[in-house]
Amino acid sequence: MKDIDDFLRTNRPLVKDDPTFLLETYRRMDQVEGIKAEVDRQRSAGRIALIVALAIGLVLGVLAAAIAFLYPVDPASVSNGIWESLRVFLTTYKQYLIPPVAVIALTLSLLLSMGGEVRL
Repeated sequence: MKDIDDFLRTNRPLVKDDPTFLLETYRRMDQVEGIKAEVDRQRSAGRIALIVALAIGLVLGVLAAAIAFLYPVDPASVSNGIWESLRVFLTTYKQYLIPPVAVIALTLSLLLSMGGEVRL
């Protein structure tokens, strides 16, 4: 809105001698500001939805991978209990669990640190 005021001051357009002109202009500028506020609100809501979807996808992906690896359970590990089975799984595949968690943590941190600058 300030840019428009500066532009009008520097160029000095010819205006009819109509007292309602300024009222109409301010009304239209208020409408434009309302549209800009709505666009910003929707962009913020989309960003929040993206972060929530990424976090839910991370949790579901980790659970799905764990179920895929643990479902065909070795009968010897069942007798030891689920905690022992989980410990053996994590010990065996710990080198493969760190990269996906690191990528998702990096993605979330980049999204959160960019603030309102995210463009999709």
